[in-house]
Amino acid sequence: MYILNVLYKKPLAEVEKYLAEHRAYLDTLLAEGRLIASGPQDPRVGGVILCNAEDKESLRRIIENDPFFIHAIADYEATLFHAIKHSTDNFKASFE
Repeated sequence: MYILNVLYKKPLAEVEKYLAEHRAYLDTLLAEGRLIASGPQDPRVGGVILCNAEDKESLRRIIENDPFFIHAIADYEATLFHAIKHSTDNFKASFE
């Protein structure tokens, strides 16, 4: 499992132009069983994506197919971790 820290390198006005396309891509990852959770950071300097990838090559493909990467909107920092304990009962999503 990977945590992707997505950091905007363009102004928010530019980010907004590609947000719908980015979210549609995340929907694709969700349907494929790769996306676990995603959302914007607060303050809005980027976002976080929690995803499943078999290896670094699979992760590279996930990143390179993201419209934010394709249009040079954001940089990505990846952290591999192994979830030993988890609970979907404790997961709470927040909404704006």
